[in-house]
Amino acid sequence: MNTFFLAANSSNSMLVTIFMVVIMFGFMYFAMIRPQKKQQQVRMKMLSELKKGDKVILLDGMHCKIDTINGDDTIVVDADGIFLTFSRSAIRQILPDDVEANKPVATNENVETKDEEK
Repeated sequence: MNTFFLAANSSNSMLVTIFMVVIMFGFMYFAMIRPQKKQQQVRMKMLSELKKGDKVILLDGMHCKIDTINGDDTIVVDADGIFLTFSRSAIRQILPDDVEANKPVATNENVETKDEEK
């Protein structure tokens, strides 16, 4: 009789272990893999919507404007008169059109006011 209970207890323990492993893999999928796939889809959509004249930031931090988009996944960017060729994957983000308007401009009045406060 005791051996029957011991055998039942060990199989129950094995089921609990298998259940915990399945839960762990489910958690890893929903916490790590699924968000990464969503980010990748958003990035691919962004790269497919590139057009001439878009202002972009490259992975190395360079701010450029797209001049030409070639069919073989390369782009030519204009960085202040210098034309460079990159692959599409080198683009980190596309800047909205109104970024230039929101930048604060340093003027002499701002500098003089700060000097007077000291």
